Amino acid sequence: MPKTVAIVSGGLDSVTMAHHLQARGHTLHLLSVNYGQRHLVEHEFAARAARSLGVPHDVVDLSPVGKLLSGSSLTDPTVDVPDHKIGSSGESPNVVPNRNALLLSVAFAVAVAEKAEAVAIGVVDDLQAAPDSNSAFIDSFLAMERIATRGYAHPDLTLTAPLARLRKSDVVSLGEELRVPWTETWSCFRGDALQCGRCAACRERQEAFRDAGVTDPTHYQTSESKELP
Repeated sequence: MPKTVAIVSGGLDSVTMAHHLQARGHTLHLLSVNYGQRHLVEHEFAARAARSLGVPHDVVDLSPVGKLLSGSSLTDPTVDVPDHKIGSSGESPNVVPNRNALLLSVAFAVAVAEKAEAVAIGVVDDLQAAPDSNSAFIDSFLAMERIATRGYAHPDLTLTAPLARLRKSDVVSLGEELRVPWTETWSCFRGDALQCGRCAACRERQEAFRDAGVTDPTHYQTSESKELP
């Protein structure tokens, strides 16, 4: 039963990943990172996932770093989270460049201290994802960490991204098999009392349920949010 430090935000993908890893026999330590994101409510859902799975959960406070990450709607209060627009292209205001590298650096440090055998991250197959979410980045980061932690980490310490070949609709299908409680997950970038149903993250969530043929149980702010094209 490999010990795994799993980066879990509380979102649909990372919570499904945690359930998947436990079902495959991993001993989990869930880790969330406060990097100054406006939707910190997601960590409440990560904590719920940990309680449901009966595993430890910690939140690492890197919020001062967020004050330096200007230009992204997730960390810069002067940048509004936009409503999702079909066919939009170019740089996304919702991307925090190098975020996954930041999260993984923390997770590997914890994994070394705990002699864990794996670090897990819930990236999925998404052509619109940030550049630090693809397989080239994952492979390169692991190669770097094997150099950085040599002699201190568990000799088999690795980086796993078990959802990397899945689309978000496939993640929903997998979560259905694992009986993931979808209402105990959070996607919205805005971080209000209810998920807005209009931002890119909410739209991707709705489309994933639709494409998987699964009823979306999420309560959104407006009824119009479920009217997908």
